[in-house]
Amino acid sequence: MTEIVQYFSQLPFWEWLAVICALLYVLLAARENIWCWPAALVSTLIYTVIFYDVYLWMDSLLQLYYLVMAVYGWYCWQGLTQLDHQAVHIQRWPLHRHSKIIAALSVLSLIFGWLMANFTPTDFPYLDSATTVFAVFATYLVAQKVLENWLYWVVIDAVSIYLYLAKDLQPTALLFVLYVVMAIYGYLQWSARYQQGFAGDDAVALK
Repeated sequence: MTEIVQYFSQLPFWEWLAVICALLYVLLAARENIWCWPAALVSTLIYTVIFYDVYLWMDSLLQLYYLVMAVYGWYCWQGLTQLDHQAVHIQRWPLHRHSKIIAALSVLSLIFGWLMANFTPTDFPYLDSATTVFAVFATYLVAQKVLENWLYWVVIDAVSIYLYLAKDLQPTALLFVLYVVMAIYGYLQWSARYQQGFAGDDAVALK
């Protein structure tokens, strides 16, 4: 136990700060607290540098996308009041629609993976590209409250765990283990509310 504590105590400060801010973002966003966006901003800024430094350049590029979304989220939530808030209902998309989208995203991932493999020194170019492409789309599904977004995140986060362990980013890998658990929880929660025909303003958004 002492060796484990000693090992984690030697991990980089900036990576720990990024992990803590990412967890704060999830917790605050679940409570619809506007300060989730500054937490996301700090986390994404740090991870942009970390992922670039370890040659996960597509992940680094994804963080820039999240950075823009954090600024956009802060802007939107600042003008949000109970009077002008319009709830977005939880919805489901048919399997055939997801199948076509997954096929298209897979092709796009292969194209980006090939480009990264042939023109950059990045590691795991195809997996890195796939997690990035699918994460961008899954983020859109969260905004639209599409129930199946959580299933996308389970797969994306599980693959990301492997990538981060391979790059010796243990705290980040642990963070994504928690994300997998949160995604499963989110799917069960949203599914129950969808079945009950209830999708009010207090629906929890974890990503």
